[in-house]
Amino acid sequence: MIHGLVQGVGFRASLAREARRRGLAGWVRNRSDGSVEAVVAGEPAAVEDLIRWAGQGPPAARVIRVDVEAASGEFHGFETRPTA
Repeated sequence: MIHGLVQGVGFRASLAREARRRGLAGWVRNRSDGSVEAVVAGEPAAVEDLIRWAGQGPPAARVIRVDVEAASGEFHGFETRPTA
């Protein structure tokens, strides 16, 4: 979960692009509370690198905090999902 000014600034598209660039799988979506939620799977170093990226986000974003927790599932590719 990424909190702060993270909607309306291209965060989802940027995160999906960064995830694909790193060869990661999973998904990203906006949440109705104003946060962005992402589930990411792949090589641990690449996942950690994306988490670091998410702490800054695209230029217009103002990230306050990134909450990370373990998740399970099998993913193929990286998709942008509708708001939940």
